[in-house]
Amino acid sequence: MPGRIDGRPADGGPTDADHPADAAHPADAAVARVVREEWGRLVALLLARFRRLDLVEDALGDAVEAAARTWPHDGVPDNPAGWLHRAAQRRVLDRLRSETMAGRRHQLLATDLDRSHRPTMADPGDLVEDDLLRLVLLCTHPALAPEAAAALTLRLVLGVSTHDVARLFLVPETTMAARITRAKKKVVTAGIPFTVPDASTLAERLSGVAVTAYLAFTAGYAPGSGPDPVRVELAGEALRLTRTVRGLRPQDPTLTALLALMLLQHSRRDARTDAAGELVLLPDQDRARWHHDEIDEATALLGSAPLQEPVPRQAAAYLLQAFIAREHALAADPGSTRWDRVVTYYDRLLEVDPSPAASLARAVAVAEAHGPRAGLAALQGIELPGSHRPAAVRAQLLARAGEHDSARAAFDEAIALCRNDAERDHLLARRAALDRG
Repeated sequence: MPGRIDGRPADGGPTDADHPADAAHPADAAVARVVREEWGRLVALLLARFRRLDLVEDALGDAVEAAARTWPHDGVPDNPAGWLHRAAQRRVLDRLRSETMAGRRHQLLATDLDRSHRPTMADPGDLVEDDLLRLVLLCTHPALAPEAAAALTLRLVLGVSTHDVARLFLVPETTMAARITRAKKKVVTAGIPFTVPDASTLAERLSGVAVTAYLAFTAGYAPGSGPDPVRVELAGEALRLTRTVRGLRPQDPTLTALLALMLLQHSRRDARTDAAGELVLLPDQDRARWHHDEIDEATALLGSAPLQEPVPRQAAAYLLQAFIAREHALAADPGSTRWDRVVTYYDRLLEVDPSPAASLARAVAVAEAHGPRAGLAALQGIELPGSHRPAAVRAQLLARAGEHDSARAAFDEAIALCRNDAERDHLLARRAALDRG
């Protein structure tokens, strides 16, 4: 259960316990849902007023604990997020009064507790009125190492579990928990302000936000744990963040390419699961359920001025992934997909931004273009520590190649590693189908 119910986790924020799809009481599910969907916004709203990260997180955790204790008896309020916000505000104010009475003073992240006295921002700060974005910019401050900044933003702003953040960075969960804890302490001890930087440094900071948004979007559509096959809300929040930031710099090629990529991927959200909530893979999706207005918007972005000149490496990586997604989006049916082009784009992507995940996706494309044995050859040597996906791809390619015994062993390996309930169910179904011949 998210929140400080059985003790706050080492890295703070909501806990990484299982999502409550099978919670015993509807109120338990309501508590977990509001934490999962609203944690970052609640942190941002509270921090905008009180400027004390330590007090805000503790107070919000206390509020979640109180909700878990009282909602099963009193009923779920009409506005669960508002209930948590008010409860957390009361706890922060109580703590501040206690500190004042005891004569203890803590350094604030800004000079005034009252939001009405927020310091005036210099242009273009005045253009940014989104408190969630201010929180992201705080988390991506140059005082923090880039990976620590991205991890902190994913965890603190968007509520991605420590396990899933660790999977995105390909490090052990304990390592990531310690990294996030250190980053939070750095924010407090360095007195990092809850403000928007001036124009001279904003561009660099926005590039860091792009990386963070992309990681969050990836976590939304490839959740490593929990019951959900996809987390559309998380992906949508990352998309909103990217669109908001690009609104400040519409000619930025990195933000433009990233927005196009996100739109293409997000356009398939309604077709990614069936009526029962089961995972539906790309070849089996009902393309009539895709959001073609978003595909059209992304296609226009890919042809816009910011992407017509040579672009920075980060923008090129997003651009090539967007080209791959466009091939799928514009194909009338799975058989019409130009897999030869997809393989070529992956080859170029691996030159620009090599990664095991891109290599794995290329192996799938090679299998579609040239057959399962070619895909198996491309799969050799690819390692994603802790991830079930290499084994899952190998299992399906072995099954297609007729090597059923080896496929069963690979399915068993993938199932043992998988921590996402929906993907595990999908793998179990595939293995059962293989057993049935």
